[in-house]
Amino acid sequence: MEHPLCGADLRTLSTVLARNGPVPVAYLPQAVAAFGSALGRLPFTAAERAWTAWRLRREPDLPPPLFILGHWRSGTTHLYNVMSRSPRFGFVPPLAVGLPWDVLTLGRLLRPWLEQALPESRYIDNVAVNPDSPQEDEIGLANMIPLSFYHGIYFPSRFDENHAAGVFLDGCGEEDIRRWRDAFVYFLRKVALQQGRDRLLVKNPVHTARVDLLRAIWPDAKFIHIHRDPHEVFVSTVGFYRKLLAQFALQPYDHVDVERVVLETYPRMMSALIEQTRDLPSDRFVEVAFDRFERDPLGEVARIYRTLDLPGFEEARPRFEAYLRTVKGYSKNSYRQDEAVRQRVRQAWAPYVERFGREAAESAG
Repeated sequence: MEHPLCGADLRTLSTVLARNGPVPVAYLPQAVAAFGSALGRLPFTAAERAWTAWRLRREPDLPPPLFILGHWRSGTTHLYNVMSRSPRFGFVPPLAVGLPWDVLTLGRLLRPWLEQALPESRYIDNVAVNPDSPQEDEIGLANMIPLSFYHGIYFPSRFDENHAAGVFLDGCGEEDIRRWRDAFVYFLRKVALQQGRDRLLVKNPVHTARVDLLRAIWPDAKFIHIHRDPHEVFVSTVGFYRKLLAQFALQPYDHVDVERVVLETYPRMMSALIEQTRDLPSDRFVEVAFDRFERDPLGEVARIYRTLDLPGFEEARPRFEAYLRTVKGYSKNSYRQDEAVRQRVRQAWAPYVERFGREAAESAG
């Protein structure tokens, strides 16, 4: 499997290596491959940047996307996969994530070969991957700018610093945030061109902690927050980080205390979400409990459409139903939850266990 940084540009690669290196000898082949890929793509990258700049000057501003929010392992992917079946939404495809600088040129030329190289399922779980599987934008953004929590995964020698900056923008100045904003909008506008659709459905857990920033870009954006029992979120997210580090780290990572990172990140992210969505009207923000969505996905999607006043539910219903039939036998990863872990989560996340725990969700339903 090629390292995700094989889709980065030379400037981003040089910056993240200068900030986070050195790369031990054992990992050098992957770093060399990333630089080789950037050099080999350089003519296509330059041509696509020039063509995209010309084209975007003739395009209207990107309409406000519909954002799916939620901490990692809260059900965001399942909701994204279902809702992306609507013909009215564009979404981030695998090629745009892997080749954000070259998706409109080299990506089109190499599409058959690149699609054959896709894994059958995501590395972190059993969710199938195909050429039309909607993806998060975060890996694509990590290939465009140095500001991403994935750079903490790739370069764990500075994991805490990269993670805090990539999720909460800690230590970031106005110029860092401007570059993130410019790269994010540019990336989504390219996706809209590639997809041929104006309205985008965007899912990325990182956005859960930066709703104010998204609202500053798109004042009329709408948001869906899907939440899951915090005990399950904790155990599953710990597994998520450990798998990503094992697969993509370019430095030793034994020093990374994954459980501490998850325990500290979740309440801070949920607090930011609650505070930054407090004043949103009901037709711009809706919450979904994962357990209810899992039991009645079509009913919950219909409720989302009604609450947010979205058009096209009946038009998309057959597509939603067809997709749901294909995942009827899907088997989720299972993680053992011992009582000590549950107690630790209850103590550290007490307000959110009360608000988002299974008992709270069932009583609300």
